[in-house]
Amino acid sequence: MRRWLILPLAFLTACTNASPGASPALPAAYQTDAPYQPVIDPASFVSGVDNPYWPLKPGSKWRYEGDIDGTPEVVTVEVLAETKEILGITCVVVRDEVTADGETIELTFDWYAQDVNGNVWYFGEDSKEYENGVVVGTTGSWEAGVDGAQPGIVMPADPANVAGTYRQEYYAGEAEDLARVLETGASVTTQFGSFDDVLVTEEWTPLEPEIREHKSYAPDIGFVREEVVQGGSGSVELVSYEPG
Repeated sequence: MRRWLILPLAFLTACTNASPGASPALPAAYQTDAPYQPVIDPASFVSGVDNPYWPLKPGSKWRYEGDIDGTPEVVTVEVLAETKEILGITCVVVRDEVTADGETIELTFDWYAQDVNGNVWYFGEDSKEYENGVVVGTTGSWEAGVDGAQPGIVMPADPANVAGTYRQEYYAGEAEDLARVLETGASVTTQFGSFDDVLVTEEWTPLEPEIREHKSYAPDIGFVREEVVQGGSGSVELVSYEPG
């Protein structure tokens, strides 16, 4: 699990037979206590990611500021022009850097792809933690298809119709993020501005069950605010956004 932004909802398989514009069926992966083996069909994925709650156009850049457990942090997220192929699917690469006192403390490259129904899948991350410019850990790194790791849904095509707990990622003992939709149509204000029609989720992992976070996503921008609501304190919010 990433240390602040758990990007990576109801698990909608890429092999659905739903016609364009139809509401996809909700498969058995809703049962988070069942064996997790999603079927991944490269033919059921599209080029790029344009889900309104997580649009990943190359060149887009977000900057967040906040304080997590007493540590002021700045987070910069940028969609790169490069791609990465995973399980036969071309994934968008997103660079995510966390700094404190001007020094990098975590640098992550995340991999996303969107299926034909508009669901954004999370295919893994290459994450490194730093101290004094030196890599000191890679906890949470994983790649779908490697060592039993499986992709998950980080953003659904239609969150208003999502109910129950869903998987965002799965690599046993390393990356097991879960989430549920708390609210749609909310209003949120950040340093960057005020937003309506906001999606609010609750996210956690069985690996750290005492910690719960609420995340807010605004249409056509994406993630705008995070608040730790259990097992810690602090929040991070959007301060600038540059569309690609």
